[in-house]
Amino acid sequence: MSDEQDQGETKGRLSLRPVNRGELGRTVDAGSVRQSFSHGRSKVVQVEVRKKRGGAAGAETGRPSAPSRASGGAAAPRGLTAAEQAARQRAVVEQQREAARLEAERREQEKISILSAAEEARRKAEEEARAAEEAERLRAEEEARRREEEEAERRRAAEASQATAAPPASAAAASPRAAMPAPTAAPARRTAPVPPATSASETLRLRAARTGRDEEEEASRPARRPGSGAAPSRKPSVPAPKKVGDDRRRGARIDVQAALSGDDERVRSLASVRRQRDRERRQAELERLRSDQVRVVREVVLPETITVQELANRMAARVPEVVKSLMKLGVMATATQTIDADTAELVVEEFGHRSKRVSESDVELGLEGQEDSETDLKVRPPVVTIMGHVDHGKTSLLDALRSTDVAAREAGGITQHIGAYQVTLESGAKMTFIDTPGHEAFTAMRARGASVTDIVILVVAADDGVMPQTVEAIRHAKAANVPIIVAINKIDRPDANPNRVRSELLQYDIAVEAMGGETQDVEVSALKRQGLDALQEAILLQAELLDLKANPNRSAEGAVIESSLDRGRGPVATVLVQKGTLRQGDIVVAGTEQGRVRAMLDDHGQPLKDAGPSTPVEILGLSGVPGAGEVFVVVENEGRAREIAEFRQRKLREHAAAAGAAARGTLDQMLARIQAGEQKEVALVIKADVQGSAEAIQATVQKLGNDEVRVRVLLAGVGQITESDVQLAKASDAIIVAFNVRANAQARTLASRDGVDIRYYSIIYQVSDDIETMVKGKLAPIEREKFLGYAEIRQVFNITKVGKVAGCYVTEGLVKRGAGVRLLREGVVIHQGELSQLKRFKDDVREVARGYECGLSFAGFSDLREGDVVECYETETVPA
Repeated sequence: MSDEQDQGETKGRLSLRPVNRGELGRTVDAGSVRQSFSHGRSKVVQVEVRKKRGGAAGAETGRPSAPSRASGGAAAPRGLTAAEQAARQRAVVEQQREAARLEAERREQEKISILSAAEEARRKAEEEARAAEEAERLRAEEEARRREEEEAERRRAAEASQATAAPPASAAAASPRAAMPAPTAAPARRTAPVPPATSASETLRLRAARTGRDEEEEASRPARRPGSGAAPSRKPSVPAPKKVGDDRRRGARIDVQAALSGDDERVRSLASVRRQRDRERRQAELERLRSDQVRVVREVVLPETITVQELANRMAARVPEVVKSLMKLGVMATATQTIDADTAELVVEEFGHRSKRVSESDVELGLEGQEDSETDLKVRPPVVTIMGHVDHGKTSLLDALRSTDVAAREAGGITQHIGAYQVTLESGAKMTFIDTPGHEAFTAMRARGASVTDIVILVVAADDGVMPQTVEAIRHAKAANVPIIVAINKIDRPDANPNRVRSELLQYDIAVEAMGGETQDVEVSALKRQGLDALQEAILLQAELLDLKANPNRSAEGAVIESSLDRGRGPVATVLVQKGTLRQGDIVVAGTEQGRVRAMLDDHGQPLKDAGPSTPVEILGLSGVPGAGEVFVVVENEGRAREIAEFRQRKLREHAAAAGAAARGTLDQMLARIQAGEQKEVALVIKADVQGSAEAIQATVQKLGNDEVRVRVLLAGVGQITESDVQLAKASDAIIVAFNVRANAQARTLASRDGVDIRYYSIIYQVSDDIETMVKGKLAPIEREKFLGYAEIRQVFNITKVGKVAGCYVTEGLVKRGAGVRLLREGVVIHQGELSQLKRFKDDVREVARGYECGLSFAGFSDLREGDVVECYETETVPA
């Protein structure tokens, strides 16, 4: 009996697959089917239509609906009712909502992907633990549910047997409603969501078991006619699991009765519950990670001004975040704009970092390095500065020591440039000599020489005695706290009196050894080369007493002795290395200029790779001409060198602007002076060959002003005269003072057209005399040079009984016999005099015009070279 009952139940179980059509009876009502079983039993069941996602999938594909297939296709498919259309529209809306939800979940998944691998591993471990617990709980629930279902099956079997035994089979066949068993309430079930992370085999097994039980319950429920009363109370079924590869969400089941009655409330699916739990869990983990993350607190260095980009880099933050923070403070700034230190400090505090305020002058901290230890010091050559009055034989004495002839090449027979030389004695010892000018205008040069020297040789002429510049040299030496060696020169003169010199020095606290003092004195004659050995011994003895040492194994430091602008080599600086070793390729900062050392030359013009302490060298490669007397230091990189140079240039501009404003005074004061006729001045533009000469001329002319006439220097620079210098002089009605330099062709043309006066000088006291005459107003008749022309030396001939004759080609203007000439070599005046002869072929001529060749010879000068340029001029008297 039980086998037959089980067989009948098996035949009566419904599935999605169609059964034998012979077993199906006629349709009792819409959505109901009568089933016939063995022994005359029959059963009316309600057919549920499983609708795919999208609502009208069956209608779009043209396949018949489930009731039509169940009835064998005898009846034509009916149209959709209003309730069914509304249900389908709601299904479409739900599908769109689900698609939006899936898109939001996908974006959130992308955000969570930033978790680290370690956190992901930990998360997976936790999920596996939770999955194991959930699987255990599900197994317990399944066991309890199985027991409840077995009990319900036994009750249903008992009720079915009672209902079968009570009415006859015919009555049951005539009245199927009477034979219908009483509806029983479905056993209460709890829908437990599948855990988010479970093993694949366990999850598939549980879902398969649950799906099979749902189908058995649906098949065992009695059918209900439409309008026959309230439907039996049942809980909405759990949606079937999604198929592998099916991304569409399967909602709750909607049967025909629910669609017709409008009771289509859908229950949240397991997939939705699982995704919600996943989102909550990931959000909680993300919040926990953010709270557990250790924030790196940085110390941000803030200068007086900083760009937004640099501030973001120092905080290791993104630029948009810094810009957003500034917008909150009411500051609208882009990445390249500059903000002040106060605003930057507020931003740093908002980001949780510490700020450190620094000043602009802090860029120079640690620039000079640390003090050297005694173990690193080694003996270095002494630095000797020769000082004294003008024309007392300083350069001649140095020539005698160096066996050279520097004095003969000086214009006017006086030294107007500071020079540094190194001499190697016969014993192998080395000495560094610094030759300073003796003219009163070169006070700054003498002060620089005394500040960088170890020993001062005070040269005093035995026939002239102590002079003003001798006294000044003594003051500079005492201010620098350096020992003095007195060299009494020109003892070969008949009127020489060394004792008178020693007695005069006592007035200035200089007591020589012959007079019972401690200062060494040596009688020498530079012309006759007498006493030079004694002078060298005195220098070495004094150096041994001083114990001069330096550390050569460190970055170089020193002083700029002189600087100039060379047309072919660019800015050239003569420096004296005082500490460390200067190497080719080092990055140096000298005053307001910086650059990389491209080349180094010694005093003989030979290239060097490195220069140790007490070595004078010429360096090339600076960005500009540094100021004479500035300290140069080697730095580690170009960035810091540029930063230091820009800071010093900015400070220099601010100082110059403040000085100019103080000199001009207020506008009312200037207008008052103009109305009273008191605003008189002499404006000058000074261009010299070296920086020291420009400084000396500027200091000289500024002393010539008085209460009525003020001397104003617009520019004091080095190099040849350019168009910008002429334009500056024209705008200020100034005079251009050219000291041993010349104007280029464009500048000469512009000056001639605009009437700008350019005055050329080669001796400094001529500059001071002319400017003083201008200030005093005694230039009524003045002598002015008139430019005649240029001639280029193509070849030099050596003619017996005549000397050297220059074969020239006139390139500009004309050359006139009896006119004054200057010999220019690389733009620098090396000789000034007159023409002794002017010939064309073998005939004497008065003048030679442009484009012709001629022969020239100079009176008292024979150092002619090919490529030199001869400048011809004549002096004329013109009214002021």
